[in-house]
Amino acid sequence: MKRSALFRFKEFEIIQDNCTMKVNTDGVLLGAWSDISGKKSALDIGLGTGIIALMIAQKNKEIIVTGVEIDQKSHQIAAMNMQNSPFKDRLGSVNSSIQEFASTTNTKFDLIVSNPPFFSGGTFSSNENKAMVRHTVKLPHIDLLQSVNRLILPNGHFDLILPYLEGLRFVELAIKSRLFPHKIIEVRPRQNNPIERLLIRLSPVPIKSVYRDELIIHNGWGPNEYSNEFVKLTKDFYLFL
Repeated sequence: MKRSALFRFKEFEIIQDNCTMKVNTDGVLLGAWSDISGKKSALDIGLGTGIIALMIAQKNKEIIVTGVEIDQKSHQIAAMNMQNSPFKDRLGSVNSSIQEFASTTNTKFDLIVSNPPFFSGGTFSSNENKAMVRHTVKLPHIDLLQSVNRLILPNGHFDLILPYLEGLRFVELAIKSRLFPHKIIEVRPRQNNPIERLLIRLSPVPIKSVYRDELIIHNGWGPNEYSNEFVKLTKDFYLFL
């Protein structure tokens, strides 16, 4: 197996050979940041390698996690990663679009997470599969929100990560769909860099004041000079922290 095809974390491993979307910082941030306290059932929309589902299962030793993945190859790899993990008895996956899953299941979840497609326009890359994952062709954001509304429990919440501008647009669309922002974290690679990502928590329950904060990933210019906040958030997962 190629070295790049295997990504090791402290409590599990990710095989990602032939997987359309590899392990990336977005997924790790979302999995580490997502609030699993008191949650009993979680749904990962767009399972990919299975990393977010595995991180959630590691953090909460009782939660049951279901992943939905439309891409057959990615689903097979995620299912294998789940089966090889210490949390396999609490993990399951479905090879389906979220639209179809939401229309056919009666199950509801108190936590939903997603690292969703984020390009709504522009040209496609030469890698068609990757383009389909990253463009909102098979999963328009309005379809994602409608599916979440069908699947979320009244007091549950929906955690996701998006690029800055797409995140702002998504929050506006979510409010119209009666999913309300509770927390928004602005993610910058370094202190003086522009905001690159938004970590967003939505809920069917409206609140008066949204909690806002920022997360700086690096505190220097070296590749391993991470901020204290980033280390605190991810130290239970990354081997190098």
